[in-house]
Amino acid sequence: MYDTLKSVFGFHSFRPNQETIIRNILEKKDVFAVMSTGGGKSLCYQLPAKIMEGTTVVISPLISLMKDQVDAALENGIAAAFMNSSLNQQEMGAVNQELHNRELELLYIAPERFAMPSFLEELKSIPLSLFAVDEAHCISEWGHDFRPDYLSLSTLTKHFPNVPVAAFTATATPKVQDDIIDKIRLRSPFIVRASFNRHNLFYQVKTKREVGTQILEFLAEQRDKPGIIYRTTRDSVVKLSEFLTNNGVKALPYHAGLDGDVRRQNQEAFSKDKVNVIVATVAFGMGIDKSNVRFVIHADLPKNIEGYYQETGRAGRDGELASCLLFFARQDIPKIKYFIDQIPDDAERSIVMHKLNQMVKYASHYVCRRRQLLSYFGEDYTAGNCGSCDVCVDTVEKVDATIDAQIVMSAIMRTDQRFGINHIVDIVIGANTSRIRELNHDGIKTYGAGRDKDKNHWRFIVDELLAQEVIVQDGGQYPVLNLTAKGFNVLYGRETITALKREEVKKRGKALKGLQFEDYDEALFERLRLLRMKYAEEQQVPPYIIFSDKALHEMSTFYPVTATDMKKINGVGDVKLERYGNDFISAIKNYLDENPGISVSNREPSYYTVHKVLTKTVGGTVETTYKLFKQGLSIDEIAKSRNLTISTISGHIEALIRDGREIEMDRLLDAAKREEIEKLFEKLNTVNTSPIVEHFRGRVSYDEAKFVRAFMLRQAQT
Repeated sequence: MYDTLKSVFGFHSFRPNQETIIRNILEKKDVFAVMSTGGGKSLCYQLPAKIMEGTTVVISPLISLMKDQVDAALENGIAAAFMNSSLNQQEMGAVNQELHNRELELLYIAPERFAMPSFLEELKSIPLSLFAVDEAHCISEWGHDFRPDYLSLSTLTKHFPNVPVAAFTATATPKVQDDIIDKIRLRSPFIVRASFNRHNLFYQVKTKREVGTQILEFLAEQRDKPGIIYRTTRDSVVKLSEFLTNNGVKALPYHAGLDGDVRRQNQEAFSKDKVNVIVATVAFGMGIDKSNVRFVIHADLPKNIEGYYQETGRAGRDGELASCLLFFARQDIPKIKYFIDQIPDDAERSIVMHKLNQMVKYASHYVCRRRQLLSYFGEDYTAGNCGSCDVCVDTVEKVDATIDAQIVMSAIMRTDQRFGINHIVDIVIGANTSRIRELNHDGIKTYGAGRDKDKNHWRFIVDELLAQEVIVQDGGQYPVLNLTAKGFNVLYGRETITALKREEVKKRGKALKGLQFEDYDEALFERLRLLRMKYAEEQQVPPYIIFSDKALHEMSTFYPVTATDMKKINGVGDVKLERYGNDFISAIKNYLDENPGISVSNREPSYYTVHKVLTKTVGGTVETTYKLFKQGLSIDEIAKSRNLTISTISGHIEALIRDGREIEMDRLLDAAKREEIEKLFEKLNTVNTSPIVEHFRGRVSYDEAKFVRAFMLRQAQT
């Protein structure tokens, strides 16, 4: 088992629960395992498939994912194939022949194929080692993604009484778990309920306002990293994708209304790192095995926590840091309720509504996000501070919000509780809109009572009042605000109300230190990434199937220059070492020859210790940018000469300005524009670049705003 782990998969140790699951499978026992995405479920059946006699059959609904999984298995030297509707008759015949010739160690099929009587009889004539049921929650009506086709699996143990069955899912409450075991008829299964805690994910919820601009601000901090943005409707997918593209982000749309070929091409472009961002409905993601997704954004409120957890789980599957950002606005709630109201069955409608309420609670309550998620799945989180969600890395202070609450509720009452959030906020700030003038709402006593604070503050107050049930939203698609009994008590001074004052602090990097290679050699990583891309294009597979980002980060940290050294890198098994080892070793050797300031010495058990001379300390790659900038090269020219992205070089320049280096600001933007930006930063009393960029409506880029901010911060320190 350990030999196979190292020689085939290139790993030095098992992740939690993998070893016990595999041992039980090898002993031909049934298994039920709840393991979070990124927890290594596929290894639990792929490793036994390599050891056991016969073919392991994997039943999965993820047709678009099968090819990637098979390609990854083949890269590791496992004889694998898939059968689904994407194959033509000739290709299907070839796989059938391999199966009958006993040549396959691993076969992926969809549940619909298992339900075919003719295929069932074929399987009975083949020596089988294991049935692995992936996404097993799909068999449960209580799960968030029930699929009737999965019900055919209830006959699995009856037809194959001597073949062990292992069922896997990333999302199952205890109730769903019991239902799955009952439906598949697992026989006294070995049960693993692994922790749902994804330590490497940072959870964050932000109030949704101008969501397109907010997303642009977030992406500007991501430095061209790959990520998924989820939206609820096809129209919003297309509009956001176009908006991002028009603002310089490499983004593509994905939804069920697109032509099948276009969907496949867009997904492939994202998988193969041709574009950085995919904007998609929730149909996307079930079909992708991309390990280096660095962020998942929900631009709209998800319908339930199970779906949200599974979708965020597509980030950071390689174990490195990733961000999960949810934009929350209460206007999203009635849109979802509208569709819930169309459900004819009362019991089903009640279940779906209950799940929506739990999702709203997660988004609106200022409690550790991680603790809320784990609690939903029946897991206690005892740590006082998770250190990796927005709640736990913020400083929180409660303030008396009674007067502000009374201003908002007075506006609601004076307009007869007949208007929604936006109109009420406009009244409070004294906005000069045509609707306010037409309704004579500029003449009520509360008009302009809150003009001393911005619109964002009053939206925050409204959200707090809704979360604390001081006011409620009533109505269908266009809800209005009403006071509750508690609201009347606050309005008339019989009760007070407090709100949470949030002041974000930059603790995230410190809290999550040690979970990734933060000081890897960026220039070497880029060189190895291009070499990986060359192999991926030659073989028509996503780059992460050749080597994961994590493997390249290790190579760019430890500089392996022999086959023995390269085998110490996680993810480098015998087959990959034979296929790619020499070329990657040569690339690293050439890099070291070009950069004689790096010296490497071995040390066990950490594999390597890298000793860098003073000129190649952490940030050495920034020094290279500085030298080129001082030679007169522009940011574009530096990016091309170093084979790095423009955003990476811009980040270097920003860091150099903050560090007090001699950076001629006039080369970055003209003096008049810089002065305008400085004045606006001072006027708004902010260090956030988003309102700066919004104000100038395209005249100022995020990079320009960051350069000026860095200059001002440096000036303030001297």
